Amino acid sequence: MVINAIGGSGFIGTRLCKRLQYTNTSFSILDKAPSYTFPAQTHLADVRSVEQLRQYLTNDSVIINLAAEHRDDVRPLSLYDEVNVGGAKNICTVAREKGVKIIVFTSTVAVYGFAPIGTDESGKIAPFNDYGWTKYEAEQVFKTWQAEAPDERTLVIIRPTVIFGEQNRGNVYNLLRQIASGKFIMIGHGENRKSMAYVENIAAFIEYSLNFKPGVHVYNFIDKPDFTMNSLVGMVNRILGRSEKIRFRLPFAVGYTIGKGFDLVATVTGKRFTISSIRVKKFCANSVYNTNIDKTGFVPPISLEQALEQTVRHEFIEKHDHDPLYYSE
Repeated sequence: MVINAIGGSGFIGTRLCKRLQYTNTSFSILDKAPSYTFPAQTHLADVRSVEQLRQYLTNDSVIINLAAEHRDDVRPLSLYDEVNVGGAKNICTVAREKGVKIIVFTSTVAVYGFAPIGTDESGKIAPFNDYGWTKYEAEQVFKTWQAEAPDERTLVIIRPTVIFGEQNRGNVYNLLRQIASGKFIMIGHGENRKSMAYVENIAAFIEYSLNFKPGVHVYNFIDKPDFTMNSLVGMVNRILGRSEKIRFRLPFAVGYTIGKGFDLVATVTGKRFTISSIRVKKFCANSVYNTNIDKTGFVPPISLEQALEQTVRHEFIEKHDHDPLYYSE
């Protein structure tokens, strides 16, 4: 079995390929950027180019599609459709030509929008942004491919919640960095809960799913338990050897107004900021999902508390100055 990891130079792809290397599984990476960790296995290819995919995707291989436009501030907005939906169409076109029987697609819980607490895979589809909509549209593209030969083709759709881990520079890292700096300000009451996912566990589940039988398999990916923001901040402070007490708090209305101010400055200057109104809103919202993954027999290799401690120690206690960094939401 040969694995073609599209978008495999990134955060999840690198962890996945390390696992594949450990088990001596053959793989190649197709990405518009070279892999820092696996340059010899990388082919430069953009999902927007069917010709580039056709050149490097191998016959009868397994495709894992990790490529996506995902930031909140992507411009132009057409990139979401070109990469997420158009890329899915191109992958399916070449998959048909190459006789591919297995595709694993990393989607997102953003397809549910501001979902009710405990939303599982049967939840209502209600994205609130272009990212969520185009990811859901991509799911439909892949489902069409699978339905053409339902007894032969396997489609696995994984919808992760917010992902974190060592070397990532996304929203969770930004939160951890604020806490570690001692300048963290809690916006809102802090009792809202957040589902999170550790990168190593997601990579492990992708690897596990390669043995699924023909059909469509859709799973949210969440590591339990779900922390409240208060308990998460307290846990990080404890790992850092500090008091768990949260010193500064702002009402939501004040924090949201500040976020709107940053939105205006970003519009005028064209600069990107870590603070925005949508990020304040997302920070203060409950984001709690459930999953049916346990029915597959999969057991995450690392507990969420252990994952958080490993990440905090790696980023804020130990020295890893030469590690590559991965930027995401």
